[in-house]
Amino acid sequence: MDCRFKLKWSRLAIMAVATLFISLGLHSIEPELSQASKTPESALISQSTAVAAQKTSHSPVTQNTVVTVQKTSPVTQSTVVNAQDTSTIAQNTAAVWEKGSFPVENFQSYTSPFGYRISPVTGEQQFHNGLDMAAPRGSYVRSWWAGKVVSVSDDTACGTSVSIESGTWKHSYCHMEGHVESSGDRLYLVDRDGGIQIGEGQNIPVGARIGRVGMTGSTTGPHLHWTLKYNDGYIDPALVLQQMFKRQAALSTSGKA
Repeated sequence: MDCRFKLKWSRLAIMAVATLFISLGLHSIEPELSQASKTPESALISQSTAVAAQKTSHSPVTQNTVVTVQKTSPVTQSTVVNAQDTSTIAQNTAAVWEKGSFPVENFQSYTSPFGYRISPVTGEQQFHNGLDMAAPRGSYVRSWWAGKVVSVSDDTACGTSVSIESGTWKHSYCHMEGHVESSGDRLYLVDRDGGIQIGEGQNIPVGARIGRVGMTGSTTGPHLHWTLKYNDGYIDPALVLQQMFKRQAALSTSGKA
């Protein structure tokens, strides 16, 4: 791999995790097109200001709370793993996550965190089951972890999407460019302009390009909606990324020692 490419991704990870630490404390910040163009540094400042105004206005998913996702969710109904268990799961599996991939190229900001919020589409309160990451339209989306494609879809609020299963984990990527085509008894996510064709049942390596940021489905601007499930329960992706970045930083530091 080109050294300049490695350096670019290292810098991206550092900027992304700085914004991520702030987003962990948020429960509802409406995504705006004007914020999508901000750098991670300026987004960090704007999100810090928004914490006080937003933190008490909506019910968060607190520790020891299990909730059911409403029908307005872009993914099917399921339970949410409570915050305490999520943190434990993240810490217990962090040892292997230093090899995980940040899921979007050209990252700009986290526009909507995991938890309850007011929907920017319907204006109603909903449970947001993933983490939204703004990036310019057409930016490539990468598989967070190696696994098998279990479904592709283009006919839900999630838009053009792909779900990948990695053992007891399932990661889904929504609002991407392209559409679904069938060939025989197999479905494919096809984005010809981006050179993407992924079929159900296909094995995907970690970090592989699996799509591009788009505006398909219910969305107000280009971004990746990323969801994580562990044993069929939703997990806050921000906590997972936080542990992953910690492991990567520790590995980088030990390598320089």
